[in-house]
Amino acid sequence: MTPLRKHAILRRVKDITIGTTLSIALLNGSVLLQSCGTNQQEQTTQNGQTQTAFREGVLTYVTETSPGNFRITDEVQADPSRAGAIVNYHDGHRDTLSVEAAKRLVQNDPSTSQYFNNPSSYGTHHGSGLANVLLWGSLGYMLGRSMTPRYGYEQRFQSGAYANPNVYNKSTQLSERVRSSRVSRPAGGRSGFFGGNRSSSSRGYSS
Repeated sequence: MTPLRKHAILRRVKDITIGTTLSIALLNGSVLLQSCGTNQQEQTTQNGQTQTAFREGVLTYVTETSPGNFRITDEVQADPSRAGAIVNYHDGHRDTLSVEAAKRLVQNDPSTSQYFNNPSSYGTHHGSGLANVLLWGSLGYMLGRSMTPRYGYEQRFQSGAYANPNVYNKSTQLSERVRSSRVSRPAGGRSGFFGGNRSSSSRGYSS
């Protein structure tokens, strides 16, 4: 075999080897990408439930007019990251509730948990406590209240959460802006409400 022919054969074998290696690498990479995509999709299916977010927020001012009786005295538009409630108690102290803290309150308080667990029976549990006022004010939409009224009593309870008709009428448009600004996003993101640092810990509901 001449040296020229020998070099040509070796070069051809080398090219085949490189081509085969490259093909295997590309194939493995494709399988790996497909596997990662599948795993990510499965993880999204298992853990990626969407959560509700809002483009508009509200800061609600609540006053305890007498022991155990609360009313909304004002509501102002706020960035969703600053949304929540400022509660002035009858004994003179004040709490700042983040959206997440207020949500825990209304979903666990016996007087309002019925709204989430068995809405048709909620009317018999309704009262004038803090949880009820938070649920039926404009902030209620950010706490999980239904976007579409389902029962005749809802408008009555909503208007009754405010200190007087003037405050209620003022908040009507704000309430609608909050309701219509709802968007959905993948679960697991940081809520950012008050940055988790501004609310006090008294009464056990602040975060």
